[in-house]
Amino acid sequence: MTTLTLSVPAISCGHCVHTIQTELSELEGVQQVQADAAAKTVVVTFAPPASEETIKALLAEINYPAVD
Repeated sequence: MTTLTLSVPAISCGHCVHTIQTELSELEGVQQVQADAAAKTVVVTFAPPASEETIKALLAEINYPAVD
C-alpha cells in the first residue's frame, strides 16, 4: 500500500473535491482519496494496478493536473 500526496492548484471548492474523490475512487487499486480545497492537495492511498502515473494521468484528464 502506497500513500501519495499531490499538489493540485486547480482545486477551488467543494465541487472540485467531490469530483476528484469520485473519479479517483473508481480507479482500480485506489483505496482512499482525500482532497483538500484549502490546502490544494490530494492524498491517495493505493496499491497495484494503480500507480502514481495512472493517478496523475486521471487528474490531468479531469482538468485537475498535479504539479511537482
